[in-house]
Amino acid sequence: MSVAFRRESDDEHLEPRFELPIPPGPNLVTARGRTLIDERVAALEASFAAAVDEEVRKAVARDLRYWKTRRATAIETAARADGVVGFGTTVTFALDGRERRVTIVGDDEADPAAGLLALSAPLARALLGASEGELLAFNDREDAIEVLRTGD
Repeated sequence: MSVAFRRESDDEHLEPRFELPIPPGPNLVTARGRTLIDERVAALEASFAAAVDEEVRKAVARDLRYWKTRRATAIETAARADGVVGFGTTVTFALDGRERRVTIVGDDEADPAAGLLALSAPLARALLGASEGELLAFNDREDAIEVLRTGD
């Protein structure tokens, strides 16, 4: 029989399952972020133990590898106490005439809708190092951001 008509298995036609990408840079986390990672690992370990289907176990194992790596590399970091915007800082600012309040957190803890902005986000990078009353450039506009308050 010609090899053109031979089919080894259905698996060779499936899309490859790659590992979840780890964000670049140090894995800074807040105390809340560390707790969320620990809870995620515990939930995935329980799911893995309860899974019967092999495909489900593979998917859960993949997620578990990611979160265990994030837990192992986590560097718990407290907010600065000197009034300068940094990791863990809650900052109130005005952008385009609208007042907003965000806390700068790690990639895994980020939830922009809840006011949790990833350290790697462009807006967070623009705010880093600023102090109350400063005007900052953002989106090719000078003085686009006015820092109103830092801290809780």
